[in-house]
Amino acid sequence: MAYAGDDFYCDEVLSGRTAVDIVLERDGIVAFHHTRPFWTVHLVVIPKQHVTSLVDPQATALLADLMDAVREVAGRVLTEHGACRVVTNLGHYQDSKHLHFHVSAGEPLR
Repeated sequence: MAYAGDDFYCDEVLSGRTAVDIVLERDGIVAFHHTRPFWTVHLVVIPKQHVTSLVDPQATALLADLMDAVREVAGRVLTEHGACRVVTNLGHYQDSKHLHFHVSAGEPLR
């Protein structure tokens, strides 16, 4: 059955209900392979604390640590694949209402 909530990361990933392939984990941050990748390389970096999006005032306190993790993951992808993209979405572009960054490379899978 398809997920029907609005915070996949809290409800499924952080709760442990959906297993993920973790590539980086720190006290308040986890990065893992996307569960439904759009790109040939598609990773997601999230805070373990619920923050709705980049513009949520709660994001301020954790952005330095989160961006450091995004930088590390993006650096790995860049080294391994020669290029990468880093994206976050807001508003109706954001399927899961939990701050997250996509780090991707390669061609679309769909």
